[in-house]
Amino acid sequence: MMRDNIDRPAILNEVRAAFYRYEQALISNDIAVLDELFWDDARTVRYGVTENLYGIEQIRAFRTTRSSQGLERLLDNTTITTYGDDMAVASTEFTRDGSERVGRQMQTWVKFPYGWRIVAAHVSLMG
Repeated sequence: MMRDNIDRPAILNEVRAAFYRYEQALISNDIAVLDELFWDDARTVRYGVTENLYGIEQIRAFRTTRSSQGLERLLDNTTITTYGDDMAVASTEFTRDGSERVGRQMQTWVKFPYGWRIVAAHVSLMG
């Protein structure tokens, strides 16, 4: 049954490690790790607060031009669900000092022979 393959502890731990590695790279603006953790493919999509990025080249261009200031954030309601051995969805809310707005982030992760990669992401702000 498919339910037996949801949130298997070993797979969940792998994705959790990749997710928090991404988070650390995000707040420290480690562009190399951010780039590594997105699937290197023209079909990768990232919808941001003010931008829609199609393909890894647009995502890379965005990463190299965005400000490296004010990236610290606190996560809340983080949920990671794995489906089988090679697919997961990570969802979280976040807040930043000085802002009353709540951000939301969702990522679809796929495990390739070379590791877990984000194939689609969406970031938005509420209110």
